[in-house]
Amino acid sequence: QVQLVESGGGLVQAGDSLRLSCAAAGRTFSTYIIGWFRQAPGKEREFVATISRGGGSTAYADSVKGRFTISRDNAKNTVYLQMNGLKPEDTAVYYCAAVSSLLMTTTHTTEDKYRYWGQGTQVTTSS
Repeated sequence: QVQLVESGGGLVQAGDSLRLSCAAAGRTFSTYIIGWFRQAPGKEREFVATISRGGGSTAYADSVKGRFTISRDNAKNTVYLQMNGLKPEDTAVYYCAAVSSLLMTTTHTTEDKYRYWGQGTQVTTSS
């Protein structure tokens, strides 16, 4: 089992950057695939980015490709989401999620594949 805590959200202006962190408690963090999802008011939760156990494989939603970068530091039990060029449409609560995997390069882009979820961190981008 793993507990996830997101941090780093805030209120920024369009074009600014933020770095979100997803810190995990647990001894086997390196065995987990991690994903970032977001939910805007009145909308369904949607996939943002995912990273494999070892960090060698990543995937992004088309809406953030080229602007967001996911990375992980297994020694620190933390996954990061660097968000550059933020837009008002990026405003949402951002969640990280985890699922254990035996495979080093697998990633998941759908929320039904994930077992553990954090409480979320709010990102608000003003125009």
